[in-house]
Amino acid sequence: MKRKVTSALVAITLAGAAAACGGGSGGGSADAAAQARGPITVWLSNNAEEVAWGKQMVAAWNTAHPDQKVTAQEIPAGKSSEEVIGAAITAGNAPCLIYNTSPASVSQFQKQGGLVALDSFADGKSYIESRSGKTAEQYKSTDGKYYQLPWKDNPVMIFYNKKAFAKAGIDTAKPPLATYDQFLATSRKVVAAGGAKYAIWPAPSNEFYQSWFDFYPLFAAETGGKQLIADGKSQFASEEGKKVAAFWRTLYADKLASQEKYNGDAFVDGKAAMAIVGPWAVAVYKNKVQWGAVPVPTSAGKPAAETYTFSDAKNVAMYSACKNRGTAWDLLKFSTSKEQDGKLLEGTGQMPLRDGVAGVYPEYFAKNGDYKQFADQAARTVEVPNVPNSIAIWQAFRDAYSKSVIFGQQDPGAALDGAVQKVDQLASQS
Repeated sequence: MKRKVTSALVAITLAGAAAACGGGSGGGSADAAAQARGPITVWLSNNAEEVAWGKQMVAAWNTAHPDQKVTAQEIPAGKSSEEVIGAAITAGNAPCLIYNTSPASVSQFQKQGGLVALDSFADGKSYIESRSGKTAEQYKSTDGKYYQLPWKDNPVMIFYNKKAFAKAGIDTAKPPLATYDQFLATSRKVVAAGGAKYAIWPAPSNEFYQSWFDFYPLFAAETGGKQLIADGKSQFASEEGKKVAAFWRTLYADKLASQEKYNGDAFVDGKAAMAIVGPWAVAVYKNKVQWGAVPVPTSAGKPAAETYTFSDAKNVAMYSACKNRGTAWDLLKFSTSKEQDGKLLEGTGQMPLRDGVAGVYPEYFAKNGDYKQFADQAARTVEVPNVPNSIAIWQAFRDAYSKSVIFGQQDPGAALDGAVQKVDQLASQS
């Protein structure tokens, strides 16, 4: 999440974006806007590699379409990207496209009237589904439409420090981490041998999204691919969910995971022997950690080919303030073409949300073997459920999880049971 800045700065930046994008949606029908072409503005993530990708993509577009100039800028700084985008929607001056749209925020942006249904374009639905395959289904809204294009994901796995494991006498080629019992035993050995202060150090803070990097990947794996909510009902208080919570509670109770927030990267700094992270981190860890990666554990130790995980995706959405939607849609397809997805993969190591990504870019994965297992894992990812009040749901879950699993103030199973009613009420509200 991004640093906080003054509201005045955000307002100034948003106003500039509005001028470039053509302001609000008044003055013409949605049908007319869908056909209209001309200059547009887009926002990019502030990740350096993504910015570099975005600049070359925009330059290529502008060279071929001088009458439909695209202006790209990094998303304005704020307390969070979600807050900045929500404010832009409220002000009516969001850009045409944002290449940093969190799936968890789509239902709220949709409720605000801030998003364009991509199905409104003649080839919208077919383009999304042909590009992403069956994975696209997870990104539909409750009305059956697509308000986001599944763009890229970072399927999270367990990274481990080979030096820390070797110090504890653990096989660094095939460490015993597949089952909960194995994971706990390995964790105890690493800590006891002084390989690292903690076995693993997920953020213990209470932000709604933190459960995506501790509970949720293991829940996806344990359940064979279930989401937190299914058919409007909570799934996390199931037997599988309680097994996951109990596993994490043991890690905290046995001081194998820290209850304190670490200001930095505990894995890079050698304070934790393991981390739950996706392929974007490969470049970050290069020359800093001798690492290996394995799927997240399950109670019984499912084979890698059957193990699901959290997607950690960021998508592209079109915002309703956009006047020249014809250009925006054409750019959206251009920027997610096979060629541009390949450049994104090469530049960032993040997986384009394409059906069978490993087979689409065989040469890349042949040359970059470290990424191959993430491409394989990308076929088995679980997204946050696209339901009303998504962020409030995750916060309610996180509150119960933090109190019980991380800080031991309540039995984890009872805490999950207690959160069901609130979560189900939120999920049922429009």
